[in-house]
Amino acid sequence: MVRLLRLLRSLLLAAGLASLGLPLAVQAEVPLPKVPEAQKRVSETQGCVEPVEVMRRKHYEFLLHQRDDTLRRGIRTRKYSLEECINCHVPPPESGKLVRIESKEHFCNSCHSYAAVHIDCFQCHRDTPLPGKVSGHKTGSRLLGTAPPTMESLKLASEGDVR
Repeated sequence: MVRLLRLLRSLLLAAGLASLGLPLAVQAEVPLPKVPEAQKRVSETQGCVEPVEVMRRKHYEFLLHQRDDTLRRGIRTRKYSLEECINCHVPPPESGKLVRIESKEHFCNSCHSYAAVHIDCFQCHRDTPLPGKVSGHKTGSRLLGTAPPTMESLKLASEGDVR
């Protein structure tokens, strides 16, 4: 019985000492992800297609709705397209800095890795802007190539050689 009381007292003492460090741990700042600046603006007065707070909370809803409209209804608009997001938020290849989805410097990955959210968009879609792409959208394809992706085009894309 004495052993049990000593063990209980030791456990309570250890728990008490551990709880003394808790306020210090709570006061420490949580490191937030470093989100890269956008490369372009929608207009002179507006940075993104929606206010930043809305995009942070609901961007996935816009992308899913855009996907459904495009794939199921044949409606193609640019406002919430993944291609437009990439063209605005990821440095273009000609900038000399090729930022791929695996990098924490990639706009999407900066928050998604922090939140431990897996995204699979870039298994088919480009994770870099189209070379020489400017607003107007006359050139290029939304997918890795102009034809449906093949194993060879996916391999080339993973190596950074997207044609």
